[in-house]
Amino acid sequence: MKINHLVILVFFCAEVLLFSQKPMINYDEGKVPQYVLPDPLKMENEALVKDEQMWMKKRRPELLKIFEKEVYGKAPSKKPIAYKVTSIDANALAGKAIRKEVTIWLKGNNKWQGMNMLIYLPKKGNKPYPTFLGLNFLGNHSVANDPWITIAQRWMRGNKIGGVISSRPTEASRGSDAERWQVDMILDRGYALATIYYGDIEPDFDGGWRYGLRAAMSRKGTNTVFKPDQWGAISAWAYGLSRAMDYLEQDPDIDAKKVAVIGHSRLGKTALWAGAQDERFAIVISNDSGEGGAALARRRFGETTEAINKSFPHWFCGNFKKYNGKEDLIPVDQHELLALIAPRPLYVASASEDLWADPKGEFLAAKAAEQVYKLFGKEGLGVDEMPPVNTPVGNFIGYHLRQGKHTVTAFDWEQYLNFADRHFKR
Repeated sequence: MKINHLVILVFFCAEVLLFSQKPMINYDEGKVPQYVLPDPLKMENEALVKDEQMWMKKRRPELLKIFEKEVYGKAPSKKPIAYKVTSIDANALAGKAIRKEVTIWLKGNNKWQGMNMLIYLPKKGNKPYPTFLGLNFLGNHSVANDPWITIAQRWMRGNKIGGVISSRPTEASRGSDAERWQVDMILDRGYALATIYYGDIEPDFDGGWRYGLRAAMSRKGTNTVFKPDQWGAISAWAYGLSRAMDYLEQDPDIDAKKVAVIGHSRLGKTALWAGAQDERFAIVISNDSGEGGAALARRRFGETTEAINKSFPHWFCGNFKKYNGKEDLIPVDQHELLALIAPRPLYVASASEDLWADPKGEFLAAKAAEQVYKLFGKEGLGVDEMPPVNTPVGNFIGYHLRQGKHTVTAFDWEQYLNFADRHFKR
Protein backbone atom coordinates (compact mmCIF):
# COMPACT_ATOMS: atom_id res chain seq x y z
CA MET A 1 0.00 0.00 0.00
CA LYS A 2 1.51 3.34 -1.03
CA ILE A 3 1.81 6.10 1.51
CA ASN A 4 0.72 9.65 0.73
CA HIS A 5 3.53 11.74 2.26
CA LEU A 6 1.35 14.86 2.61
CA VAL A 7 -1.17 12.86 4.65
CA ILE A 8 1.63 11.49 6.82
CA LEU A 9 3.00 14.98 7.40
CA VAL A 10 -0.41 16.12 8.64
CA PHE A 11 -0.71 13.16 11.01
CA PHE A 12 2.88 13.59 12.24
CA CYS A 13 2.42 17.32 12.93
CA ALA A 14 -0.76 16.53 14.85
CA GLU A 15 1.16 13.99 16.92
CA VAL A 16 3.91 16.52 17.68
CA LEU A 17 1.25 19.03 18.78
CA LEU A 18 -0.33 16.44 21.06
CA PHE A 19 3.04 15.56 22.55
CA SER A 20 3.73 19.24 23.28
CA GLN A 21 0.53 19.41 25.35
CA LYS A 22 1.45 16.80 27.97
CA PRO A 23 -0.41 16.95 31.29
CA MET A 24 1.46 17.96 34.44
CA ILE A 25 4.00 15.28 35.31
CA ASN A 26 5.11 14.26 38.80
CA TYR A 27 8.73 13.32 39.52
CA ASP A 28 8.45 13.69 43.31
CA GLU A 29 8.14 10.37 45.15
CA GLY A 30 6.53 12.27 48.03
CA LYS A 31 3.63 13.24 45.75
CA VAL A 32 2.78 9.72 44.65
CA PRO A 33 -0.86 9.25 45.74
CA GLN A 34 -2.04 6.44 47.94
CA TYR A 35 -3.33 3.60 45.83
CA VAL A 36 -4.58 0.04 46.14
CA LEU A 37 -3.53 -2.48 43.52
CA PRO A 38 -6.02 -4.97 42.12
CA ASP A 39 -5.40 -8.45 43.48
CA PRO A 40 -4.24 -10.68 40.62
CA LEU A 41 -5.47 -13.72 42.56
CA LYS A 42 -9.03 -12.47 43.02
CA MET A 43 -11.48 -13.46 40.32
CA GLU A 44 -14.14 -11.05 39.12
CA ASN A 45 -16.67 -13.13 41.09
CA GLU A 46 -14.52 -12.54 44.23
CA ALA A 47 -13.28 -16.15 44.34
CA LEU A 48 -9.61 -16.48 45.28
CA VAL A 49 -7.19 -18.37 43.07
CA LYS A 50 -5.78 -21.24 45.12
CA ASP A 51 -3.46 -23.10 42.77
CA GLU A 52 -1.77 -23.03 39.38
CA GLN A 53 -4.58 -24.96 37.68
CA MET A 54 -7.15 -22.37 38.72
CA TRP A 55 -4.81 -19.63 37.55
CA MET A 56 -4.19 -21.15 34.12
CA LYS A 57 -7.75 -22.31 33.43
CA LYS A 58 -9.78 -19.47 34.96
CA ARG A 59 -7.98 -16.36 36.19
CA ARG A 60 -5.38 -16.05 33.44
CA PRO A 61 -7.96 -16.12 30.61
CA GLU A 62 -10.11 -13.68 32.56
CA LEU A 63 -7.25 -11.21 32.99
CA LEU A 64 -6.23 -11.51 29.35
CA LYS A 65 -9.75 -10.55 28.26
CA ILE A 66 -9.74 -7.51 30.55
CA PHE A 67 -6.41 -6.29 29.15
CA GLU A 68 -7.72 -6.89 25.63
CA LYS A 69 -10.93 -5.00 26.23
CA GLU A 70 -9.67 -2.10 28.36
CA VAL A 71 -6.00 -1.52 27.44
CA TYR A 72 -4.48 -2.98 24.27
CA GLY A 73 -7.49 -4.04 22.22
CA LYS A 74 -8.33 -7.43 20.81
CA ALA A 75 -6.50 -8.57 17.70
CA PRO A 76 -8.06 -10.84 15.06
CA SER A 77 -7.59 -14.57 15.33
CA LYS A 78 -4.33 -16.05 14.12
CA LYS A 79 -3.84 -16.14 10.36
CA PRO A 80 -1.44 -18.61 8.71
CA ILE A 81 1.77 -17.19 7.33
CA ALA A 82 3.78 -17.64 4.18
CA TYR A 83 7.46 -16.85 3.96
CA LYS A 84 10.41 -16.68 1.64
CA VAL A 85 14.11 -16.76 2.51
CA THR A 86 15.42 -13.90 0.39
CA SER A 87 19.15 -14.08 1.16
CA ILE A 88 21.74 -16.15 3.03
CA ASP A 89 25.38 -15.31 3.68
CA ALA A 90 27.38 -18.04 5.37
CA ASN A 91 30.28 -15.68 6.14
CA ALA A 92 28.66 -12.56 7.49
CA LEU A 93 30.33 -10.19 9.94
CA ALA A 94 33.83 -11.17 8.86
CA GLY A 95 33.02 -14.87 9.09
CA LYS A 96 31.55 -14.75 12.60
CA ALA A 97 27.94 -15.34 11.62
CA ILE A 98 25.44 -16.67 9.14
CA ARG A 99 23.10 -13.90 8.03
CA LYS A 100 19.64 -14.79 6.79
CA GLU A 101 16.87 -12.50 5.56
CA VAL A 102 13.28 -13.73 5.44
CA THR A 103 10.08 -12.05 4.24
CA ILE A 104 6.95 -13.08 6.15
CA TRP A 105 3.39 -12.30 5.09
CA LEU A 106 -0.12 -13.60 5.71
CA LYS A 107 -1.43 -16.34 3.46
CA GLY A 108 -4.24 -15.18 1.25
CA ASN A 109 -3.69 -11.50 2.04
CA ASN A 110 -2.13 -9.36 -0.68
CA LYS A 111 -3.02 -6.06 1.02
CA TRP A 112 -0.15 -6.17 3.50
CA GLN A 113 3.39 -6.06 2.17
CA GLY A 114 4.60 -8.30 4.97
CA MET A 115 7.60 -7.89 7.26
CA ASN A 116 11.28 -8.50 6.68
CA MET A 117 13.16 -10.45 9.33
CA LEU A 118 16.91 -10.34 9.80
CA ILE A 119 18.46 -13.38 11.47
CA TYR A 120 22.04 -13.78 12.63
CA LEU A 121 23.16 -17.29 13.56
CA PRO A 122 26.45 -17.95 15.37
CA LYS A 123 29.06 -19.97 13.51
CA LYS A 124 30.12 -21.70 16.70
CA GLY A 125 28.08 -24.16 18.72
CA ASN A 126 25.47 -26.62 17.58
CA LYS A 127 22.16 -25.77 16.02
CA PRO A 128 19.33 -25.35 16.69
CA TYR A 129 20.20 -22.13 18.50
CA PRO A 130 18.38 -20.40 21.35
CA THR A 131 17.23 -17.04 20.04
CA PHE A 132 16.41 -13.48 21.01
CA LEU A 133 13.52 -12.02 19.00
CA GLY A 134 12.69 -8.33 19.06
CA LEU A 135 11.37 -5.46 16.98
CA ASN A 136 13.72 -2.60 16.13
CA PHE A 137 13.10 1.13 15.70
CA LEU A 138 15.41 2.09 12.84
CA GLY A 139 15.34 -0.79 10.37
CA ASN A 140 17.15 -4.11 10.22
CA HIS A 141 20.10 -2.39 8.57
CA SER A 142 20.60 -0.29 11.71
CA VAL A 143 21.30 -3.14 14.14
CA ALA A 144 24.79 -4.03 12.91
CA ASN A 145 27.64 -2.55 10.91
CA ASP A 146 26.94 -4.90 8.04
CA PRO A 147 26.81 -3.33 4.55
CA TRP A 148 24.81 -6.22 3.09
CA ILE A 149 21.61 -5.98 5.13
CA THR A 150 18.66 -4.83 3.02
CA ILE A 151 17.70 -1.25 3.90
CA ALA A 152 14.17 -0.83 5.24
CA GLN A 153 11.73 0.37 2.58
CA ARG A 154 8.88 1.68 4.73
CA TRP A 155 8.11 5.01 6.36
CA MET A 156 10.48 5.89 9.19
CA ARG A 157 10.35 8.62 11.79
CA GLY A 158 13.25 11.07 11.73
CA ASN A 159 15.63 10.68 14.67
CA LYS A 160 18.56 12.37 16.38
CA ILE A 161 20.98 9.83 14.95
CA GLY A 162 20.20 10.95 11.41
CA GLY A 163 20.28 9.05 8.15
CA VAL A 164 16.53 9.40 7.53
CA ILE A 165 15.48 11.74 4.71
CA SER A 166 11.88 12.40 3.68
CA SER A 167 10.73 9.65 6.07
CA ARG A 168 12.97 7.08 4.39
CA PRO A 169 16.24 5.59 5.71
CA THR A 170 19.41 6.08 3.69
CA GLU A 171 22.83 4.42 3.54
CA ALA A 172 23.96 6.82 6.25
CA SER A 173 21.69 5.05 8.75
CA ARG A 174 23.46 1.69 8.46
CA GLY A 175 24.61 0.46 11.89
CA SER A 176 23.11 3.54 13.53
CA ASP A 177 21.44 1.54 16.32
CA ALA A 178 24.11 -1.14 16.74
CA GLU A 179 24.88 -0.17 20.34
CA ARG A 180 21.38 -1.18 21.39
CA TRP A 181 21.70 -4.63 19.84
CA GLN A 182 25.20 -5.86 20.75
CA VAL A 183 25.18 -8.44 17.96
CA ASP A 184 28.76 -9.61 18.58
CA MET A 185 28.06 -10.25 22.26
CA ILE A 186 24.91 -12.22 21.46
CA LEU A 187 26.66 -14.37 18.87
CA ASP A 188 29.74 -14.93 21.06
CA ARG A 189 27.45 -16.31 23.75
CA GLY A 190 26.00 -18.82 21.30
CA TYR A 191 22.63 -17.19 20.67
CA ALA A 192 20.87 -16.27 17.44
CA LEU A 193 19.23 -12.89 16.96
CA ALA A 194 16.05 -12.30 14.96
CA THR A 195 14.71 -8.78 14.45
CA ILE A 196 12.11 -6.92 12.39
CA TYR A 197 11.57 -3.22 11.77
CA TYR A 198 8.36 -2.40 13.63
CA GLY A 199 7.27 -0.02 10.86
CA ASP A 200 6.94 -3.03 8.56
CA ILE A 201 3.96 -4.03 10.71
CA GLU A 202 2.51 -0.57 11.25
CA PRO A 203 4.04 2.92 10.86
CA ASP A 204 4.24 4.59 14.27
CA PHE A 205 2.01 7.64 14.02
CA ASP A 206 -1.66 8.34 14.59
CA GLY A 207 -3.28 7.19 11.37
CA GLY A 208 -0.37 4.91 10.49
CA TRP A 209 -2.71 1.94 10.73
CA ARG A 210 -4.01 2.81 7.26
CA TYR A 211 -0.65 1.76 5.82
CA GLY A 212 -0.09 -1.39 7.86
CA LEU A 213 -1.38 -4.65 9.14
CA ARG A 214 -4.55 -3.35 10.81
CA ALA A 215 -5.98 -1.96 7.57
CA ALA A 216 -4.91 -5.03 5.62
CA MET A 217 -6.74 -7.34 8.04
CA SER A 218 -9.91 -5.24 8.24
CA ARG A 219 -12.76 -6.00 5.86
CA LYS A 220 -13.32 -2.29 5.25
CA GLY A 221 -9.63 -1.53 4.85
CA THR A 222 -8.79 2.15 5.29
CA ASN A 223 -12.48 2.93 5.85
CA THR A 224 -12.51 0.93 9.07
CA VAL A 225 -13.80 2.57 12.23
CA PHE A 226 -12.35 0.62 15.13
CA LYS A 227 -14.61 -0.27 18.04
CA PRO A 228 -13.37 0.84 21.47
CA ASP A 229 -12.15 -2.66 22.33
CA GLN A 230 -10.36 -3.37 19.03
CA TRP A 231 -6.60 -3.45 18.64
CA GLY A 232 -4.24 -0.51 18.74
CA ALA A 233 -0.70 -0.32 17.38
CA ILE A 234 0.87 -2.17 20.33
CA SER A 235 -1.47 -5.09 19.70
CA ALA A 236 -0.61 -4.97 16.00
CA TRP A 237 3.14 -5.04 16.72
CA ALA A 238 2.60 -7.88 19.21
CA TYR A 239 0.60 -9.76 16.59
CA GLY A 240 3.58 -9.38 14.25
CA LEU A 241 5.90 -10.88 16.88
CA SER A 242 3.67 -13.93 17.14
CA ARG A 243 3.67 -14.36 13.37
CA ALA A 244 7.47 -14.10 13.49
CA MET A 245 7.37 -16.90 16.05
CA ASP A 246 5.29 -18.94 13.61
CA TYR A 247 8.20 -18.71 11.20
CA LEU A 248 10.87 -19.48 13.82
CA GLU A 249 9.04 -22.71 14.66
CA GLN A 250 9.64 -23.80 11.06
CA ASP A 251 13.31 -22.81 10.85
CA PRO A 252 15.58 -25.79 11.61
CA ASP A 253 18.38 -23.43 12.71
CA ILE A 254 16.25 -22.07 15.58
CA ASP A 255 15.40 -23.79 18.85
CA ALA A 256 11.76 -22.69 19.00
CA LYS A 257 11.47 -23.91 22.60
CA LYS A 258 14.11 -21.37 23.60
CA VAL A 259 13.01 -18.05 22.14
CA ALA A 260 13.21 -14.95 24.33
CA VAL A 261 11.09 -12.00 23.20
CA ILE A 262 12.65 -8.64 24.01
CA GLY A 263 11.73 -5.00 23.56
CA HIS A 264 12.77 -1.49 24.60
CA SER A 265 10.47 1.43 25.45
CA ARG A 266 7.20 1.18 23.44
CA LEU A 267 8.54 -2.05 22.01
CA GLY A 268 9.08 -3.23 25.61
CA LYS A 269 5.35 -2.72 26.12
CA THR A 270 4.86 -4.72 22.93
CA ALA A 271 7.12 -7.56 24.08
CA LEU A 272 5.22 -7.82 27.37
CA TRP A 273 1.84 -7.92 25.63
CA ALA A 274 3.10 -10.45 23.08
CA GLY A 275 4.58 -12.60 25.84
CA ALA A 276 1.43 -12.40 27.94
CA GLN A 277 -0.71 -13.67 25.05
CA ASP A 278 1.66 -16.12 23.39
CA GLU A 279 3.02 -18.80 25.71
CA ARG A 280 5.48 -20.01 23.09
CA PHE A 281 7.84 -17.22 24.14
CA ALA A 282 10.01 -18.99 26.70
CA ILE A 283 11.39 -15.79 28.26
CA VAL A 284 9.96 -12.27 28.18
CA ILE A 285 12.22 -9.21 28.58
CA SER A 286 11.11 -5.61 29.11
CA ASN A 287 13.68 -2.82 28.88
CA ASP A 288 12.53 0.63 30.12
CA SER A 289 8.93 -0.07 29.07
CA GLY A 290 7.29 2.35 31.55
CA GLU A 291 3.62 3.37 31.36
CA GLY A 292 1.52 0.77 29.60
CA GLY A 293 4.44 -1.64 30.02
CA ALA A 294 5.99 -2.71 33.32
CA ALA A 295 5.30 0.43 35.42
CA LEU A 296 2.31 0.70 37.74
CA ALA A 297 -0.23 3.16 36.33
CA ARG A 298 -1.72 3.97 39.73
CA ARG A 299 1.51 5.60 40.92
CA ARG A 300 1.04 8.48 38.46
CA PHE A 301 4.81 8.99 38.44
CA GLY A 302 6.50 10.11 35.22
CA GLU A 303 4.41 9.31 32.17
CA THR A 304 0.75 8.89 33.06
CA THR A 305 -2.20 7.25 31.36
CA GLU A 306 -3.43 10.64 30.19
CA ALA A 307 -0.01 11.69 28.92
CA ILE A 308 0.52 8.53 26.90
CA ASN A 309 -2.98 8.55 25.42
CA LYS A 310 -2.67 12.19 24.35
CA SER A 311 0.82 11.83 22.91
CA PHE A 312 0.29 8.45 21.27
CA PRO A 313 -3.45 7.93 20.79
CA HIS A 314 -2.85 5.07 18.36
CA TRP A 315 -0.98 2.75 20.73
CA PHE A 316 -3.85 1.50 22.86
CA CYS A 317 -7.51 0.71 22.27
CA GLY A 318 -10.22 3.35 22.50
CA ASN A 319 -11.45 2.09 25.87
CA PHE A 320 -8.12 2.93 27.52
CA LYS A 321 -8.78 6.64 27.06
CA LYS A 322 -11.64 6.38 29.54
CA TYR A 323 -9.00 6.23 32.26
CA ASN A 324 -7.20 9.48 31.51
CA GLY A 325 -6.64 10.98 34.98
CA LYS A 326 -8.64 8.08 36.45
CA GLU A 327 -6.01 5.37 36.92
CA ASP A 328 -7.71 3.98 40.03
CA LEU A 329 -10.68 2.99 37.88
CA ILE A 330 -8.66 0.80 35.53
CA PRO A 331 -9.77 -2.74 36.39
CA VAL A 332 -6.17 -3.99 36.06
CA ASP A 333 -2.67 -2.67 36.62
CA GLN A 334 0.64 -3.63 35.10
CA HIS A 335 1.72 -6.10 37.80
CA GLU A 336 -1.09 -8.26 36.45
CA LEU A 337 0.32 -8.00 32.93
CA LEU A 338 3.65 -9.25 34.30
CA ALA A 339 1.84 -12.01 36.20
CA LEU A 340 0.34 -13.27 32.94
CA ILE A 341 3.82 -14.40 31.93
CA ALA A 342 4.05 -16.82 34.88
CA PRO A 343 5.45 -19.40 35.25
CA ARG A 344 7.84 -18.49 32.42
CA PRO A 345 10.92 -16.41 33.27
CA LEU A 346 10.44 -12.65 33.12
CA TYR A 347 13.06 -9.89 33.19
CA VAL A 348 12.26 -6.22 33.86
CA ALA A 349 14.97 -3.57 33.55
CA SER A 350 15.00 0.14 34.36
CA ALA A 351 17.44 3.04 33.99
CA SER A 352 18.30 5.40 36.85
CA GLU A 353 17.91 8.59 34.80
CA ASP A 354 14.75 7.44 33.05
CA LEU A 355 12.22 8.88 35.49
CA TRP A 356 9.67 9.21 32.69
CA ALA A 357 9.39 5.40 32.70
CA ASP A 358 9.12 5.25 36.55
CA PRO A 359 11.85 2.75 37.53
CA LYS A 360 10.42 2.28 41.01
CA GLY A 361 6.99 1.58 39.53
CA GLU A 362 8.55 -1.09 37.32
CA PHE A 363 10.25 -2.73 40.31
CA LEU A 364 7.07 -2.63 42.40
CA ALA A 365 5.06 -4.19 39.57
CA ALA A 366 7.57 -7.04 39.32
CA LYS A 367 7.41 -7.44 43.10
CA ALA A 368 3.60 -7.55 43.08
CA ALA A 369 3.66 -10.24 40.36
CA GLU A 370 5.62 -12.59 42.65
CA GLN A 371 2.51 -13.99 44.30
CA VAL A 372 1.43 -15.59 41.02
CA TYR A 373 4.87 -17.13 40.46
CA LYS A 374 4.63 -18.58 43.98
CA LEU A 375 1.57 -20.55 42.87
CA PHE A 376 3.95 -22.48 40.62
CA GLY A 377 6.65 -22.81 43.28
CA LYS A 378 8.83 -20.29 41.42
CA GLU A 379 10.95 -17.75 43.30
CA GLY A 380 10.54 -14.21 42.02
CA LEU A 381 12.81 -11.26 42.78
CA GLY A 382 14.05 -12.63 46.08
CA VAL A 383 14.36 -9.12 47.56
CA ASP A 384 11.92 -6.76 49.26
CA GLU A 385 13.63 -3.46 48.46
CA MET A 386 14.61 -1.94 45.14
CA PRO A 387 18.28 -2.86 44.54
CA PRO A 388 21.09 -0.31 44.07
CA VAL A 389 22.10 0.63 40.53
CA ASN A 390 23.85 -2.00 38.44
CA THR A 391 22.91 -4.78 40.90
CA PRO A 392 20.83 -7.48 39.17
CA VAL A 393 18.48 -9.51 41.36
CA GLY A 394 15.94 -12.26 40.97
CA ASN A 395 15.33 -15.79 39.93
CA PHE A 396 12.25 -16.43 37.77
CA ILE A 397 11.62 -12.69 37.83
CA GLY A 398 14.80 -10.76 37.11
CA TYR A 399 15.31 -7.04 37.67
CA HIS A 400 18.03 -4.43 37.50
CA LEU A 401 18.29 -0.67 37.68
CA ARG A 402 21.05 0.32 35.29
CA GLN A 403 22.93 3.58 35.67
CA GLY A 404 22.09 5.92 32.83
CA LYS A 405 19.42 7.01 30.39
CA HIS A 406 16.56 5.57 28.37
CA THR A 407 18.34 3.13 26.07
CA VAL A 408 19.74 -0.41 25.86
CA THR A 409 23.40 -0.95 26.71
CA ALA A 410 26.00 -3.71 26.84
CA PHE A 411 25.35 -3.96 30.58
CA ASP A 412 21.67 -4.69 29.91
CA TRP A 413 22.49 -7.35 27.33
CA GLU A 414 24.98 -9.02 29.65
CA GLN A 415 22.20 -9.48 32.22
CA TYR A 416 19.73 -10.78 29.66
CA LEU A 417 22.25 -13.30 28.37
CA ASN A 418 23.08 -14.44 31.91
CA PHE A 419 19.37 -14.78 32.64
CA ALA A 420 18.82 -16.80 29.46
CA ASP A 421 21.83 -19.01 30.22
CA ARG A 422 20.36 -19.81 33.62
CA HIS A 423 16.84 -20.59 32.43
CA PHE A 424 17.83 -22.31 29.22
CA LYS A 425 20.33 -24.30 31.32
CA ARG A 426 23.32 -23.51 29.16
